[in-house]
Amino acid sequence: MKQKKDNFSSRLGFVLAAAGSAVGLGNLWRFPYLAAKYGGGSFLLIYLILAVTFGFALLTTEIALGRKTGKSALYAFGKLNEKWSFIGVLASAVPIIIMPYYCVIGGWVIKYAWVYIAGSGAAAAGDDFFTGFISQPVEPIAWLVVFILASMAIILLGVNKGIENMSKVLMPLLVVLSVVIAIFVITRPGATAGLVYYFKPDLSKMSANAFLAALGQLFYSMSLAMGIMITYGSYMKKEDDIEASVRNVEIFDTGIAFLAGLMIVPAVFVFNNGDTEALKAGPTLMFITLPKVFDSMAGGHIIGAVFFILVFFAALTSAISLMETVVSIFVEKTGKSRKFITICVTIYTILMAVPSSLGFGIWSHISIKGLSILDMWDFLSNSVLMPIVALLTCIFVGYVVKTNIVTDEVKASTDKFKSEKLYVVLIKYFSPILIVLILISSILNTFGIITL
Repeated sequence: MKQKKDNFSSRLGFVLAAAGSAVGLGNLWRFPYLAAKYGGGSFLLIYLILAVTFGFALLTTEIALGRKTGKSALYAFGKLNEKWSFIGVLASAVPIIIMPYYCVIGGWVIKYAWVYIAGSGAAAAGDDFFTGFISQPVEPIAWLVVFILASMAIILLGVNKGIENMSKVLMPLLVVLSVVIAIFVITRPGATAGLVYYFKPDLSKMSANAFLAALGQLFYSMSLAMGIMITYGSYMKKEDDIEASVRNVEIFDTGIAFLAGLMIVPAVFVFNNGDTEALKAGPTLMFITLPKVFDSMAGGHIIGAVFFILVFFAALTSAISLMETVVSIFVEKTGKSRKFITICVTIYTILMAVPSSLGFGIWSHISIKGLSILDMWDFLSNSVLMPIVALLTCIFVGYVVKTNIVTDEVKASTDKFKSEKLYVVLIKYFSPILIVLILISSILNTFGIITL
C-alpha cells in the first residue's frame, strides 16, 4: 500500500528540522578543538568562507533534488536518470551505517547528563571515569537503548507532529542554553585570554592542514552526503524558498558551532591557566577534559548539567534525522507502514550498536589498523562513502542531468535564484576538487600518513 507523503507545515519547520540535523556532536566538541588547534580566528574565517560557498552549494543541491523528485535518497537519483540510481544506494548506506554507532555516543551523553543531574559531577572528573564506564559490558548498552528509544518515539509521531514540533522546541532551547553557558564561561576570571585566543587570527597557523580541517568539519557538520537533506527536501513544500532556507540552516549550524567555541575554549583556559594542551584532547575533550573544567568552577556542577543536557538535545536532533532517513528509505522500498518500519529500524539499530559499544570493552581486541569497531564504521562512512557520494552528486548534477535541474527547482518558489551563477561554478568545478581533497586527506589522516 502506498504511504501518504507527510510534509513540513512551514518553511520555519523545515529550517529548524534541517538545522537540528546539522547541529550535532560535531558542532559541540569537534569544532572547538579544531578552532583552537588552528589559530582561533584564522580557522573561523576559513570555515565561514567555506560555509557560504562549498556548504551552500551542496546543501542547496540535496534539498532541491529531494523536493524535485519527492523521493528519499534511494530513489531520487534514479527518478532523474535511471543509470545513476546507484548513487542513491550509496547515499542510503551512509545513515544505515552511521546511526548505530552514533547512538552509542548518544548513550554516553545521556549517562553524563544523568550523572550531573544526580549531583555526581565530581565523580565524572575522575581520571578513569570515562574509560571505566565505556568498557563495561552492560551499562553503556542500557544508555544507548534509552537514546534510541527516545529517537524512535519522535519518529513514530511523524514528520509534522514529531520531527517538526520537536525541532521547534529543541532548536530554540539549544540556542538559549548555548548563550547562557557561553555568558557564564566568558565572565569567569581568566577567560579573557581564552577569548583572545579564540578570536584573534594566528596567521602562523594558516596552512593547508587548517584548510582541510575546516573543510572536513563543514562537510560532516552540515549532514551532507548522508541522504538526510534529500529526504528532508522531499518533505518541503513547493512554495517554500530553498535559497533562503539554506542560508538560515547555515546560520543556525555555524552559530551553534561558534557558541560551542565560546563555551569550551575560554573554559579550558580558566581551568588550565592559559595552557592550551587540554584543547588538543580531541574527541575526549567532552568526556574527560570538560568534566575536570566544570569540577574546577564555582557552580560547575550546575553548568555541567546544563551543558550535557544541551549536548543531549543536539545529539538527539541529529539521531532523529538519521533514523528518519532510514525509515523513509524502507517505507518507500517496501510499502510497509511507517510504524512497522520504525520498529524494525529500531531493533536493527540496537543490534548493530551493541558491537560498537562492546568494542571499548570485552571486544576491544577486535580492530583493523588500530581502529576500534566504532572507529571502523566511522572511517567507512565518514572518510570513504560520504566524500564519494558527494563527488558523484556533483558530477551527476553538473554534467549528467545539468545544473538547471537544481536552479529551476530553486526558482520554482520565488522565480529567482540570487546566487545562481555562483552555484553553477561551485557545483561543477570548485566543490568536486574540494571533495577529492577531503577524501584523500581523510584516508591519509586516519592511517597516520598525515596529521590533521
